[in-house]
Amino acid sequence: MKTIKHKTLHLPVIVEQDEDNIYIVSCPVFKGCHSYGKTIEEALDNIKEVIEMCMEEEKEENTSVSNSFIGFRELEVPLKKQRA
Repeated sequence: MKTIKHKTLHLPVIVEQDEDNIYIVSCPVFKGCHSYGKTIEEALDNIKEVIEMCMEEEKEENTSVSNSFIGFRELEVPLKKQRA
């Protein structure tokens, strides 16, 4: 019996939490690849399904992922003072 090795792909996922405590997840490698969940685990399970759909769509369109994830940075932006 042959053992089939599955290839794995390591993708970056951004996790945020909105004002209603819902977790929003995005995979910046694919355009429009977003999902959400009540817990981080649920959100990650959901984004896996969306990533699979994005990969299948790219396969049908015969395109390949051309973006490379470089890293994550937090940017500090000063707030302007409100006039009274």
